Amino acid sequence: MESPPVENRRPETVSGDVERMKKMNLQRSELLYQQALACIPGGVNSPVRACKSVDADPLFIDRAEGSRVFDADGNAYIDYVGSWGPMILGHRHPAVIQAIRDVLERGTSFGAPTDLEVQLARLVIDAVPSIEMVRMVNSGTEATMSAVRLARGITGRETIIKFDGCYHGHADSLLVEAGSGVATLDIAGSPGIPAAFAARTLSLPYNDPDTIREVMQTKGDQIAAIIVEPVVGNMGLVPPADGFLEMLREVTQRHGALLIFDEVMTGFRVAHGGAQALFGIAPDITCFGKIIGGGLPVGAYGGRRELMANIAPQGPVYQAGTLSGNPLAMAAGIATLQQLERPGFYEALDKVSEKLARGLQKAAADAGQAVSVSRVGSMLGLFFTGIPVRNFSDAKTSDLKKFAAYYKGMRERGVYLAPSQYEALFVSAAHTEAQIDATVAAAAEVLKRLG
Repeated sequence: MESPPVENRRPETVSGDVERMKKMNLQRSELLYQQALACIPGGVNSPVRACKSVDADPLFIDRAEGSRVFDADGNAYIDYVGSWGPMILGHRHPAVIQAIRDVLERGTSFGAPTDLEVQLARLVIDAVPSIEMVRMVNSGTEATMSAVRLARGITGRETIIKFDGCYHGHADSLLVEAGSGVATLDIAGSPGIPAAFAARTLSLPYNDPDTIREVMQTKGDQIAAIIVEPVVGNMGLVPPADGFLEMLREVTQRHGALLIFDEVMTGFRVAHGGAQALFGIAPDITCFGKIIGGGLPVGAYGGRRELMANIAPQGPVYQAGTLSGNPLAMAAGIATLQQLERPGFYEALDKVSEKLARGLQKAAADAGQAVSVSRVGSMLGLFFTGIPVRNFSDAKTSDLKKFAAYYKGMRERGVYLAPSQYEALFVSAAHTEAQIDATVAAAAEVLKRLG
């Protein structure tokens, strides 16, 4: 079946005309979704995209530019999803696009080493002091799965600790009490995971040092690693409490376990050296994704030389990937990381992000809505709860019906948010202060109408 042509594209601005936005045409998105349901499970290739938790159908995106995305019907939106984090420069940044064009002249995939892999590895190592060697993979899931295997191989232990509401990809041992789409769909884990796998994963409350110390006191000699999002982005945005990360570093060292930082979201996002640079913590192994591929599929894990030397072919811990180090992803990542080295980049991004956080907090207060707004760098969270959110239990006190109404109201007004309470919001360098003002104005109106 042929899709109808795109007609009547709207001006590439976000309108403050609420009535116009309510009547936006979504005909082609709706048709594409029906077509997708016939050939793709749930009509989407990643569960959260289905928008089920917000009682909506997904928008099908046609193109993007800077801080905006345009759906299949031509409607424009200020984008705070940013492909779930990697578009820190904004969409179609000229340097990234040119880098991809240049490498296309060389080829798209070789299954063999290239100079681009070395260059990107050096950029990561130079930016992150805890890393002396890095292995490229194809996704954040591959990175965390491989990091856990490495920790088990080095320590000779099988059990790992993660935290409730933290999502580290869809590897079997990491889906226990996970956040992101698992939390969005209210799935405790997943069918298909053997009980023996789950038994080797202990999931504990985030920001609860007493519980960690107690478990490590009794089971520390069985723990291969503690894996943590140093700033959690998969239960909404939840920062670490003062001293929490330092405590993790201390207990893992004391009991001979490794500390794995999952910086798939936070790496090069909250600071040039990631969350570990922001908080002054040196993990044993760090996982990356998102930004280091410049929007193309990529992941990586790295650490001290003596740890990484255990990975095949140098060592006995096996991990491989036919398309790892793909030249297109490497080129896009190199161009992105080079842009992030520009003086004042993070300071400017932080200023715009702070403006948004303060604006949303004020809009909620003016509307009489009990919300908790959190921010670390250019990552934000907004929970519909009156208590500070420190862990997954706190996050689950959020009023999900209000969030769903908020999501739909913002979308109608040309603001594109993640369709889940349990996802973070991302600001890019392409967002302007005028767009922040437009976003806050839209939020103010929506929040007043929630009741």
